[in-house]
Amino acid sequence: MTNTDRRDADDELLTIRDWLRYAVSAMTRAGVVYGHGTGNAVDEAAFIILSVLDLPIDDINPWLDCRLLRAERDAIGAVVSERIATRKPAAYLTKCAYIQGRKFYVDERVIVPRSFIGELLAQDQLASIVPDASSIRRVLDMCTGSGCLAILAAEAFPNAEIHASDISQDALAVAERNVRDYGLQERVRLFAADLFDGLPADPYDLIISNPPYVAAAEVAAFPLEYQAEPQLAHLGGADGLDIVRRILHSAADHLTADGSLLVEIGTGQERLEGSFPDLPFFWLDTARSGGEVFGLSASDLRHLARQPDSRDGERRHHHPVAD
Repeated sequence: MTNTDRRDADDELLTIRDWLRYAVSAMTRAGVVYGHGTGNAVDEAAFIILSVLDLPIDDINPWLDCRLLRAERDAIGAVVSERIATRKPAAYLTKCAYIQGRKFYVDERVIVPRSFIGELLAQDQLASIVPDASSIRRVLDMCTGSGCLAILAAEAFPNAEIHASDISQDALAVAERNVRDYGLQERVRLFAADLFDGLPADPYDLIISNPPYVAAAEVAAFPLEYQAEPQLAHLGGADGLDIVRRILHSAADHLTADGSLLVEIGTGQERLEGSFPDLPFFWLDTARSGGEVFGLSASDLRHLARQPDSRDGERRHHHPVAD
């Protein structure tokens, strides 16, 4: 958007409806790519407008005919312009992202959270692997990134102590801010750790993880919006499953006898089942996904922990992920 376009927009676009239409047109013409909490131009424009105006994020329709102050028009125009010029995800520009209606602070130090595990936690859809939520006493959110899954886990398991870990100190700084914003400092503890290396020895009743799981060739072909995120937040090796394999080979040693593991892997179901044909993966679908999150019990994992990992000769670090 040129300076002249910006001035014309600020002078002639007066209502939220005007700005919604304008933003959709401008982003569509620019070929903006979506996928960081929204999937199309209309939803992206609505997110930008509602976030800038500090309005409830769930529905723009009640506000469409509201007129805007000059300062409000300037602010919306600036974010729309920056979204097009930089191709950064809108969440980085507004410094906020939403998971299941909960607002979290985000910036370029972490991936924009969009995990399907958030839906499972917030909507109480884990009964198949956690029959009694009140019995859960210790939960680990591995590769916590912004900390959003750890916070949702604290809500889902009110009797549990939550540990949230990441190898990135930058990510942990963002997670600390979100934990503080939700007043959960007494229940959510943060750890700098490379997967299980650096965590307390006591086992967990539940381990959740949304690790990097994108294949290297796909990362190399990312559009600019995805390139704006920390690369290692996505990079999962040649086939995307290097870190997932490491988790599977070690998880049993960090689970209670009746504990469970819950991991998001994107579209790698066929590859994963081919790599571990003896593991009885249980796939938990959500309203927006199928075959992208699996569960396993500690007993399922015990025999695997005693087998050598032929793919783990080269250890790969992880980074903040899509929690």
